[in-house]
Amino acid sequence: MRPTPVTEDLALVLGGGGARGAYQAGVLHFIAQRYPHLRIPILVGVSAGALNTIHMASHRGTFDESADDLVKLWLSLTPEQVYRVDARSLLSNVVRSGYGLMSGDPGERERVRGMVDTSPLRRFLEHQLERASDGSLPGIEANLARGTLNAVALSATSYTTGHSVTWVQGRTPAMWERPQRRSELAHVGIDHVMASAALPLFFPAERVGSEWYGDGGIRLTAPLSPAIHLGASRILTIATRALKHHEVASLEQKVAYPPPAQVLGTLYNAVFLDVIDQDIVRLNIINRLVEKIPASSRDGMRVIDILVLRPSVDLASLAREYEPRLPSVFRFLTRGLGTRKSASPDILSLIMFQEDYLRRLIVLGESDAAHNHARIAAFIEGEV
Repeated sequence: MRPTPVTEDLALVLGGGGARGAYQAGVLHFIAQRYPHLRIPILVGVSAGALNTIHMASHRGTFDESADDLVKLWLSLTPEQVYRVDARSLLSNVVRSGYGLMSGDPGERERVRGMVDTSPLRRFLEHQLERASDGSLPGIEANLARGTLNAVALSATSYTTGHSVTWVQGRTPAMWERPQRRSELAHVGIDHVMASAALPLFFPAERVGSEWYGDGGIRLTAPLSPAIHLGASRILTIATRALKHHEVASLEQKVAYPPPAQVLGTLYNAVFLDVIDQDIVRLNIINRLVEKIPASSRDGMRVIDILVLRPSVDLASLAREYEPRLPSVFRFLTRGLGTRKSASPDILSLIMFQEDYLRRLIVLGESDAAHNHARIAAFIEGEV
């Protein structure tokens, strides 16, 4: 156990990845074992990362207690607790989707809002998180009041306006507005988590206020920016995608025409996972430019130290091992998309909320963090 460092300017940014969010829980669990009383005052999440973020922001215990409970939360998940997997619900959505395409203008009753019904996930979160009568989370207010938290922010995409919206709850948070993206003050709750994690086409959109929202990664072109706006000078981010060289990625794929699952996986990666890597590259370029400017002339700009932790292996490839244990009807439908014909079924890894797969990701997250323990220690203790 290491001494608890001063971390007033530290932010944790957790991106999307569906079921891959369990990997983030594993990484955090390792860090918490080394720094049980670590304070991360700025928490930012999007999509699956929103679930992890809201858990940590509302947990009333220490960092290690929060991380322990986060692992337990992921290990208690099953597909049935995320979406309805019964044959009647799944096949009904397929039939109604086909009817909508054939009819050209389906009525409200026939219109399908998502391939799966995610009402079980809402009930799961309501059971897991302490809520007030107005839907707010008292744990967040308590942590803000005692000073262990400065701000929490979740992002989603408004289908109504096309804007990226970041909901912020904090002590004295700074608000911002940029082209196609803005921040809003809010009492962040389960509605915001459901909106941020509403995977397009698969999960239905969520209504918050007068607007309908989907996954926060769709239009969030600068996923690190909320943390910077909220005062971070150091950012820890946990990616859910391994980096692969072009030659390796090419060898993994078959020569045959790509199945729909592979096309969808590439699309979802581009929208939800690639953008964080692009933002990291952009941040490092800006850092080098800022370093060349005298401190007295930087006009409020500052160098942002960033530590990126990511999987050492392809999480999508791991998902293939657990695919046979998916609920039978859901397995039949995903195979129809060609998940068994893709060497790296990314779309499958996003929706595989199975205890065995989730446990594997948590163990991998802990192992990868242990392998990077020196980098983590240097970053947290301010020795970068």
